Amino acid sequence: MIAAIRSESIPNLFVLQYSPSWLVQNILLVPYFFVTESAIEKRKPLGQSARRKGWVGCNILLREIPLDGKLRMVSNGIVTDAGEIRRQFHRIKPLADLNVQLRGWTLDVLKVIRRLNKSDFALSDVYRYEAELAAMHPSNRNVRPKIRQRLQVLRDLGFIHFTDRGHYSLS
Repeated sequence: MIAAIRSESIPNLFVLQYSPSWLVQNILLVPYFFVTESAIEKRKPLGQSARRKGWVGCNILLREIPLDGKLRMVSNGIVTDAGEIRRQFHRIKPLADLNVQLRGWTLDVLKVIRRLNKSDFALSDVYRYEAELAAMHPSNRNVRPKIRQRLQVLRDLGFIHFTDRGHYSLS
């Protein structure tokens, strides 16, 4: 899965939830460019008695994907207007053009911003997650500059607005 993410050969993910009576309750589209390495959890290798012994699978952690990348096509049995889904997809599509490693950083910073649960936030709010971001990206020794760089990218892509020195607002 990690190799597929790095080579950008991962498909879009559709998540389907249905009721016991087989009625569709929810359909979620996660575009391929929102599935990053930080959303993948390695599983234990299959045991020695398994037909594919030693094979290692993974879990895709939906909670690690920012809300922007979870397009609700059906929600609680109600179909979302196709035009609205296209509008949402068109808004996030520029992220697909980012280098795959930088896209991971960008989405991890976006996920932090969404977790703040504020429409206006400060750089210091994002810095509180520095250790978490450093753990997700252990090869990066300059986490704070990378956070600032990724905030600039999110600003340029229209996800956030710069309001004042060290202060931002969501778009």
